[in-house]
Amino acid sequence: MEKPILISFKLCPFVQRSVINLLEKKVDYEIRYIDLANKPDWFLKISPFGKVPVLQVGEDVLFESAVINEYLDETQPPALHPKDPLQKAKHRAWAEFASALLMDQYGWTMSKVEADSEKKKEEILSKFKILESILPEPKNGRLFFAGETMHLVDTAYAPFFMRLDFLKAKGASFDLLSGFPKLKIWSETLLSLPSIKNSVLPEVPKEYIDFIKAHSSWLGGKI
Repeated sequence: MEKPILISFKLCPFVQRSVINLLEKKVDYEIRYIDLANKPDWFLKISPFGKVPVLQVGEDVLFESAVINEYLDETQPPALHPKDPLQKAKHRAWAEFASALLMDQYGWTMSKVEADSEKKKEEILSKFKILESILPEPKNGRLFFAGETMHLVDTAYAPFFMRLDFLKAKGASFDLLSGFPKLKIWSETLLSLPSIKNSVLPEVPKEYIDFIKAHSSWLGGKI
């Protein structure tokens, strides 16, 4: 496989999923950052939706994080998906659940009025109840989605947990995990991993909070 090039926007959680995957597999890759508010012409020519991530492999281009991660998992060891087709399909389904959580998180942080922000927060908490009920019990103070090691589905949730952690640092009122002990351990387990710690640039925590504030959202006024 030629050295892949990942096109990224620093704050994008979907790009972060692919970075985690690349780091877990110790793939030698290059990353190029763009400004989504001022997309360069060369990027628009290779990204049909005008979104990141985009993965360039030689002359070929892949888009959509789920597709990119499936490709990486099929071509770069170690495999992070289960071998069993049914379990693999279940993991894919729960990765989509993580994408819905990320969209709720975005709505929570970007809503202009309190009522809309609180509605999105309640949608997040409702999804937390579902996840808490299906997660396994922790072992030795650690928890992954399935078993004792990380799977591709875990990489789908890590960016969500990391952004919650950025917000938690601004005040206890943003700690949505406090009533969900298994989710809390899952988050702590994932955020302790080198591949997840190193999946964003050092300035991202501050820039994430600044991004929320810059959009004059209701939540931004409380940070």
